[in-house]
Amino acid sequence: MRLSHLSLTYFRNYARLELNLPPGVIVLYGNNAQGKTSLLEAVYYLATSRALHATSDRQLINWLAKDDPIPHARLVGEAETQQGKKRIELTLLTEKTARGSRLKKEIRINGISRRVMDLLGHMTVVLFLPQDLALVEGSPSLRRRYLNITLCQTDPDYCRAVNQYEKVLSQRNALLRQFQEQGGRGDRSLLTFWDEQLAQHGATVVAGRYRFIRELEREAREIQRDLSGEHETLRLRYQPGFDAAAATDGQMSFDVADMGVSTLPQLPPKEITKRFVAALHACVSRDIARGMTTIGPQRDELRLLVNGHDLGLYGSRGQNRTGVLALKLAELAWMREKTGEWPILLLDEVAAELDHYRRSYLLERIGQAEQVILTTTEPDLLPAETLVDATRWRVTDGTIDTALAS
Repeated sequence: MRLSHLSLTYFRNYARLELNLPPGVIVLYGNNAQGKTSLLEAVYYLATSRALHATSDRQLINWLAKDDPIPHARLVGEAETQQGKKRIELTLLTEKTARGSRLKKEIRINGISRRVMDLLGHMTVVLFLPQDLALVEGSPSLRRRYLNITLCQTDPDYCRAVNQYEKVLSQRNALLRQFQEQGGRGDRSLLTFWDEQLAQHGATVVAGRYRFIRELEREAREIQRDLSGEHETLRLRYQPGFDAAAATDGQMSFDVADMGVSTLPQLPPKEITKRFVAALHACVSRDIARGMTTIGPQRDELRLLVNGHDLGLYGSRGQNRTGVLALKLAELAWMREKTGEWPILLLDEVAAELDHYRRSYLLERIGQAEQVILTTTEPDLLPAETLVDATRWRVTDGTIDTALAS
């Protein structure tokens, strides 16, 4: 898979960009704040509809667009995949309303209007960022977000389940808050419908995450051993907010490396749903007291352990960086296996964050990918063998000068 053409209008640093992209390694170099990361973000946004650093999609619109009658940003990507060519168009429109303005997101795939959820999977990407250390050091919500973005690119059923689960969870929590405000009084049978819906969608989410983490760990463990000179063993620990194999209704944890610990992989979805409903009923009094649903995948946690020690608690900066690199490279291998083709690889200033050995290891592992787009302020940090056949473009103040390719 590769992106053959990218068109940007009023997106981040770019007022206007038309760019044909070749296969192989593309090195974007230049000073900071010139637009290198913005280009990676554009590709990532076309694939996932998720921004990298913005808290609101409105922040993605270039400030020059304010003079336009309808302030907007437009991204168009033409991708070549095993299923054929795909044209992905994504437009952000600022519309005036009686209360001010609102942002509207429009998506077209091969000229046909689609929902945001339908975008995922048409163009797959794996992103490497210096901020990836947050996968070890950050909050559980960041790790759940990582699971969702990766799985949604390869599993439409999982993506639909996550989307529906969040909607049902919001409805159930609203009802729980009503009961809480009434001092626990009210017709609890009203929860029955939401419990069944929540359990049905939650079962798909839990089962999908379990399978993914188990498969991811198998690859990540081997990579960690290579990177550490056979000194370190990496394990992933999934702590589910609802464990269908647990004998209680509380949050239980199991280690995916210990294959006999949980029977969850052997449970059919209907059985997981049944157990989830029973667990929700068992803790309804606690949920009402807190005004929120206290079990479920919205409380899932993923931990990285090296030689039995939790990296988030005891890992050094170097160990954390190695663990994250192993995780991301395992994600790459997993996605290639699931889709049958290389995703587009995006690397933002990763070379500067790694020592020579890990940098060379990373670039060697991704060397067979059909397309790699990486940014750097210092091209000399890259191994000479990487630069030999690479396309090198200088980025300056929101423009890319392909004439400077060397």
